[in-house]
Amino acid sequence: MSQSNKHRRPGKPKTPAAPDDDWQPWSDAWTKHVPTLTGRTDLHVFVAPGAGGGSPECFYPALRRIEVDADYIADTPQIADPRKAGHKRIVPTGYGLLVHGAAHAAHSRWTTPPGTRPILAEVADLLEESRAEGRQRGRRRTDRRWLRHTVNTILIDARTAPVDDLWHAGVLAALLLARVDARILTSKDVRGIRAAVTAVLGRPRLRRLREVWKQAHLVDDTDASSMIELARRWCEILGIDPNRHRKIPTADAGEFPGRLEQALADFLAAAVGLTPTDYRATILNRRHQAPGDWPSTPPTAEQHAAARQLADRIRRARIRNPETVRRGAVLPPGRLRTRHAIAADAQIAAGQTPTAQPWQHRTQQPPPKPTLHLAVLADLSGSMRTYAAELSSAAWIFAHAAHRGQAVTTTIGFGERTTLLVPPNSRPSQVLHMQPEGGTYTFCDAVKLADQMLELRHGRTLRLLAVVSDGDLADKPAAQKLITTLHRAGCAVLWLHPAELDSHTFTSTTTITVADPVDAVVRIADAAVTAIENA
Repeated sequence: MSQSNKHRRPGKPKTPAAPDDDWQPWSDAWTKHVPTLTGRTDLHVFVAPGAGGGSPECFYPALRRIEVDADYIADTPQIADPRKAGHKRIVPTGYGLLVHGAAHAAHSRWTTPPGTRPILAEVADLLEESRAEGRQRGRRRTDRRWLRHTVNTILIDARTAPVDDLWHAGVLAALLLARVDARILTSKDVRGIRAAVTAVLGRPRLRRLREVWKQAHLVDDTDASSMIELARRWCEILGIDPNRHRKIPTADAGEFPGRLEQALADFLAAAVGLTPTDYRATILNRRHQAPGDWPSTPPTAEQHAAARQLADRIRRARIRNPETVRRGAVLPPGRLRTRHAIAADAQIAAGQTPTAQPWQHRTQQPPPKPTLHLAVLADLSGSMRTYAAELSSAAWIFAHAAHRGQAVTTTIGFGERTTLLVPPNSRPSQVLHMQPEGGTYTFCDAVKLADQMLELRHGRTLRLLAVVSDGDLADKPAAQKLITTLHRAGCAVLWLHPAELDSHTFTSTTTITVADPVDAVVRIADAAVTAIENA
């Protein structure tokens, strides 16, 4: 998939959105308004849920049409009257998308020459984003306000910075840092982005890239050859030979996100007025929400009892092997500490409440234990169908036991998609039943999601990743690379293989063959308790 959301496409949409009568007044009103934004009278605007060809907004030059996905405007078309000028303040992001499409319609008048390498076309499109917006702002200065509202929408689902490499650092630079020189964003807006990009690219390389995008901002609206030549220079600066690397670079599935992703998340969180933690939780829950047709049931008495028993085991594990510690006391028994006794007498003589503790005695206290972070990954492929029901029950039990036992847990299903069954620090009221599906294509995404949720690569906590799967994954080398990274970071990886299935064994894991789903759940609980006891 292209790294940037496409906002200008030749030809027709591959999957056209169906017209929506409720949103037709918006299409009509914005079609009447778009000549004011573009200076063109041959355009029309189409607003409907799913419009834009997979992007929030898209301009189709051949059709002379701007499409805006109504889902990015509001939940209901009745939110505002698009015929009134004040509606733009009610839906600033939606109106900003219209302005963005208008910028392409007015200034992106060049087309990619036939035979251009895909990577060159991609870079030219990246440079065109800030160039078109800069031209629009130069012609209509007040449009900057609305264009700023679209930046987070354009980037939020683009997976712009999945890993820290030169290509993706360049993508962030083209989409955000270049908008500073186009006078859409400010240097303050992108301070964190600039630091992360500089860390990956280095100052000399970033300086050369900036020269390229500043030249792109001066290119004429119809000069395709100059845009392609600048794209070639961009690739050369990043060490990419377009003649050899014809395809657009993709992220290594075996690498975790790094500084670029962190900086981008912070930027987007600030754009929507949330803390980075809250923003990440919101986005991850939205992206990986369980399908609406998955059934849920109230927890049974047996599940409540199992949660209490596991919580008790976790609490006992935390206080096992008490240690002798020395504590100060105001009154005997114990050993008198002369210095503290003199200090207490002095405080009393001065008319103060004594805070010194003259006596010292020994007591038995449980040792401090780190908080357990437990991530359970459940294989939802067809071969693991018999395990889905028991693991769904275990997800509810683990969540409630963790809350009572000062632990943090999450359960994630992987199959055709990655599904967040139980988020961290939550106590679901219902038992959500996972539904097996297809193959195991999203294991790597599930591991990365667990790492984002529980910080599995950071040593401040006690960490355990438990996987219930036969190991027949779509990308075994990438999966092994992720597992190895976690192992080296100090995160234990417990892999549970069903006895009745052929399995693949990964290195850097504790691999156990389980007889049935109940055995798998018991093994995970035992491993969690043992990890706390030995911490």
